[in-house]
Amino acid sequence: MEREQRSILLLGGSRQQVVAIECAKRLGYHTVLCDYLPDNPGQYAADVFYQESTTDRARMLEIARAEGVSGVLAYASDPAALTAAYVAEELGLPTNPLASVETLSTKHLFRRYLSEHGFPAPAAHPVTVDADPSEVAQLAATMRQPVVIKPTDSSGSKGVSVLDGPDAEEVRRALEAAAAYSRNGVLLLEEYIRAGFPRVIGGDVFVVDGEVRFWGLMSCLRDEELGGLVPIGERCPSGLSAAQERAVREQIQALVTSLGMRFGEFNVEIIVGEDDTPYFLELGARAGGNMIPVQLSDISGVDLIEANVRYAMGDSSLDVAFDGSDAAFATYVLHTDREGILRGVETDPDIAPCIYRSVMYVEPGQPVERFDGAGKALGIFFLRFDDVAHMEGMLDGITRRIRAVVS
Repeated sequence: MEREQRSILLLGGSRQQVVAIECAKRLGYHTVLCDYLPDNPGQYAADVFYQESTTDRARMLEIARAEGVSGVLAYASDPAALTAAYVAEELGLPTNPLASVETLSTKHLFRRYLSEHGFPAPAAHPVTVDADPSEVAQLAATMRQPVVIKPTDSSGSKGVSVLDGPDAEEVRRALEAAAAYSRNGVLLLEEYIRAGFPRVIGGDVFVVDGEVRFWGLMSCLRDEELGGLVPIGERCPSGLSAAQERAVREQIQALVTSLGMRFGEFNVEIIVGEDDTPYFLELGARAGGNMIPVQLSDISGVDLIEANVRYAMGDSSLDVAFDGSDAAFATYVLHTDREGILRGVETDPDIAPCIYRSVMYVEPGQPVERFDGAGKALGIFFLRFDDVAHMEGMLDGITRRIRAVVS
């Protein structure tokens, strides 16, 4: 008798998430996709598609029961990670604790958790979207400057403002910018962390039985002409000293242990402070965006997309062990500083041989927007270099070496 095909519920069908759907099908699973967008590309790869919001927990649970799924995966999605943990916990499927996922996914809860459990953290205060700007400005004046105002439940650096000695009008604009990306109505006012290491540490780690087995630490590229807040790529190796990396690893493992995390890929954002103390910006309970798992799979030889799918289905047979690499790789997020129509992409001859893969999200002739969040990326370029010195030379001025032509 032929064995019944097992089903997996995949939450989100964006271009970045299609790889997880295709991988699940390759592994022989029946793929059930949910996404509220009618034009999501994932629906053409999945076996079954529901046009439903992945943040509607009750509806996702209803669909999961109806489809008899054996696993739930919110690949590279912060909002859906909460839903995935909720549905899996309700159905007794493989998951990390919902309470811990909620802590990691909600910035003011995360900041409070860090402070209460002895992790380094900046002073922070939650405020509501309708808070009086004058009162928030007065509160900000009692804190070390500069300060940051941001949503507590968004990702990709959307709605984040850095203010130095803010007045009520600056705070009003920052509150409005953050509110535009807030679903829960709670924003965060916190002290800006002054960095000792020049780049934010990013990348992903993979946990097995509560232990970090895959160390994919990188550092983030930023476009200072656009404010320097939104990552425009990642480079590997990170550039950390041995002592700095050891401290970063110790903090990540300590937080994973403290929260009782069991398995899966986690997205890392850490600032190494002026005293070499690592400060968490985020530890996302999901694979990183901007195709970070694809890049790390290239570097490590470990198929992280497959690992995400297998572990969500309770299959821990794939060995994910990786302790970092000295090989020089980077990704570059193609973007533009203005609205218009994409006409094409220009690459300088010196960097063209370093590009070994590119994935475009927007095609020539389509409209584009100014890059102020990860959702406005035009595409991803994957680069390989001879060594670190070669990489650093090519990444210097990367925004001029790979250019979107917009009119």
